Amino acid sequence: MWVAQVHRFRSMVLCLGVVALSCFLRVSAHAIEVHPTAAQIQSALDQGKEAAQRGMAPDSFYVRFGVKDEVQPMGFLITKIGALSVMATHMALRGLQPSNADVNQVLESTTMLINTVILGNTPNFAVDSYMVLEQDGKQIKPVMVRFDAQANRSVVWPKSPRFKAKVVASFNYADFDPKAKTTITVYPATGGESSFSINFGEID
Repeated sequence: MWVAQVHRFRSMVLCLGVVALSCFLRVSAHAIEVHPTAAQIQSALDQGKEAAQRGMAPDSFYVRFGVKDEVQPMGFLITKIGALSVMATHMALRGLQPSNADVNQVLESTTMLINTVILGNTPNFAVDSYMVLEQDGKQIKPVMVRFDAQANRSVVWPKSPRFKAKVVASFNYADFDPKAKTTITVYPATGGESSFSINFGEID
């Protein structure tokens, strides 16, 4: 009986170990890796192919933040690993697979894209919006910012907030810590701000 109990205990530990390893691999697959390893690259491509086979949308590999609510600010960012999975999903859905050139183009990117959706009450409220990162008291400026010149109506229009718009920015990997606690803040030119707290080191 004691032997059977030990066997069951060992089996339980083994199962827990497999689950823990699976979770670790999943987290690693989406972390902000500036220089992904060959294993991470292949894992990202395999996940994209598997996602296509399951009928999952490519954007399932985006790292989302903010409140998932149509009348609350929100956003997502795309890591290099995530971008590889997104690309592999898109191509697998068309019966193709990424070439070495496709993969290298992603890996050689020097910037990370952050896409936000903010809300306001005038059609042009997002014009000249700006975005910054803050890490441990240090402010990181973007190398590029784009915004919707004409916002779309929100789901509660004509009630407030009446409009929603995208503000997109790119940040140099060399300028920020890819594993630090980070505040993403968007400043519309019309005033106010939308802030999001995210720990880059815990991205999964």
